[in-house]
Amino acid sequence: MMKLSVFASLGLLVVAVLAGLLAGNNQPENITRIIYLVRFPRTLAALLAGAAFAVSGAVIQSVLNNPLASPGVIGLNAGAGFGVALFALLNGITHTSIFSNIRTAAFFGAIVTVFFVLMLAQKTGASRTTTILSGIAISSFLTAGTNAITSLRVELLVDIKSFQLGGISGITLSKIFPAGYYIIAAVLILCVFHTELSVLSLGEETAQGLGLRVNIYRFFFLLLAAVLAASAVSFSGLIGFVGLIVPHIARRLLKGNTLSLISGSAVIGGAFLTLCDTLSRVVFLPFEIPVGITVAFIGTPFFLRLLFRRKSFEV
Repeated sequence: MMKLSVFASLGLLVVAVLAGLLAGNNQPENITRIIYLVRFPRTLAALLAGAAFAVSGAVIQSVLNNPLASPGVIGLNAGAGFGVALFALLNGITHTSIFSNIRTAAFFGAIVTVFFVLMLAQKTGASRTTTILSGIAISSFLTAGTNAITSLRVELLVDIKSFQLGGISGITLSKIFPAGYYIIAAVLILCVFHTELSVLSLGEETAQGLGLRVNIYRFFFLLLAAVLAASAVSFSGLIGFVGLIVPHIARRLLKGNTLSLISGSAVIGGAFLTLCDTLSRVVFLPFEIPVGITVAFIGTPFFLRLLFRRKSFEV
């Protein structure tokens, strides 16, 4: 059954890639140029971002033992949004910024925020509940900061809103990398340390009883999850639900160890976001909507169905 699920996941990935590369009504003589200059970077971006969000969500849910957890819970979305707002503000006032571009601003905004949340949790006990509450508090503060910037400088609202909706339209390979390298490296590191992640997901007392240094590994895994999601956010914007629902799909299809969860989440997440991006392009032709909106349309009913089927969650 597990082998069948693996092949089904890989088949979904192949279908998603082919759909992402070939979707559209382009003339035959232009198809090669369009595939390599437009479709390939966009499909690669969707695959990497989807894998990053999904694996990040799987790690956060395992570490915090909370099936409702996602990258936004530890402050990543709010941090990235504030970084973009700060970049837009500084660049609009002085035409110079502490960041080289909007992608760098999103990445460092997310990483610095998550690092601060984790350090705050470490100082106050480093429990799962403390980490979640710290993330909620810092997220609220940074969201207020972003709203304050857009209220004072209304002309910045368009750029910030575009980032918040999420999208990979017009992306090039130069915009994907080096963030793509960070995603690949983080996934490989998680595969190496999958045993420790599996032990940590059993709970604090059990993990400590097995000799695992819980606080250190919790910080390590959450930081890797932050690198994954921040790297994806830097070129795709704020795309929700992928990190929340894909790990549940992977657990249902691949009832194996943590390594199966990581690899399965990467494959399914990449396929899911690629298919959503394809739908964003072709459903409303000749118009296109941001992929973040399509993901929300698909993800919301799926998550509600999942929520009511489980009936209750452990937090």
